[in-house]
Amino acid sequence: MRVAVLGPGGVGGLVAGVLVQAGTEVVVVAQESTAQVIAERGLSVRSVMFGDVNARVRAHAWLRERVDVLIVATKAAGLEAALRRVEVEPGLVLPLLNGLDHLAVLRERFDPDTVLAGTIRVESDRPEPGVIVHTSPFLLIDMATHSQSALAGMEALAQTFKDAGVPVRVILPVSERSEAQVMWSKLVRLNALACTTSAYDALLGEIRSTPELRADLVASIEEACAVGRAEGADDVDPQAALGELELAHETLGSSMARDIAAGREPELDAIPGAILRAAARHGLQCPTIERLVVMIAERAGVPSPVVAG
Repeated sequence: MRVAVLGPGGVGGLVAGVLVQAGTEVVVVAQESTAQVIAERGLSVRSVMFGDVNARVRAHAWLRERVDVLIVATKAAGLEAALRRVEVEPGLVLPLLNGLDHLAVLRERFDPDTVLAGTIRVESDRPEPGVIVHTSPFLLIDMATHSQSALAGMEALAQTFKDAGVPVRVILPVSERSEAQVMWSKLVRLNALACTTSAYDALLGEIRSTPELRADLVASIEEACAVGRAEGADDVDPQAALGELELAHETLGSSMARDIAAGREPELDAIPGAILRAAARHGLQCPTIERLVVMIAERAGVPSPVVAG
């Protein structure tokens, strides 16, 4: 299987490095300066799960060769600009972005039957180009499709990940509801973690052990699950999402909180913004999420997400 990774950051760089180590043919697509660094030095991955990986990998600013799979791992805000670097039609597209709205963007750009619903649960960062730090042993990729024609390719991709030691789940049956389940089962947990850690500048252990902060964590999960069920993700369960966060280590933070600390724009629009827009479509209220979003926007000095109009 020939794989291209668009966006070799904390997620894309980890996936690319691990796949290369397992013998998969991978090409990385990135901005010119990043592609040059990776082409010259390779990818250096420091992982608590995979150890130290130094992967020599081809890296280019443009994708002009046919690949079986394009893994899209950019930030949501940079997606459209990054897609301009792709000049071919891949066999399958696996997005590993936060949020929901990117699926529509990708299905407008590529054959919609080739774009999978995908999520990754991981704690990984890119402190500098070509250097990836994977700090938690938890890693899981979920995939689903609404298209019967994509099923065989999706299962082959899942096996490629498994051969590289990456845990993966293929969610069946082939249906839009399975896709909704994949997207929302991560989003309800991620949103609660991102919003509380970013609003209060605290790690998960403090959030869980402080009654008023824990109340916001639980309410954020419950509000998002109600929206997810309205969107067709019938099996999203507040207790399951909370259970995942109960088992996570005390020092767990979020990419949103790390972005704020580094002076980068947080993914307010992609994560809670997507939930609030979906809630508006169904006439649902998410008062806790809305309040946390305002707190984060003020703390980061950025606008709140556009929900309607």
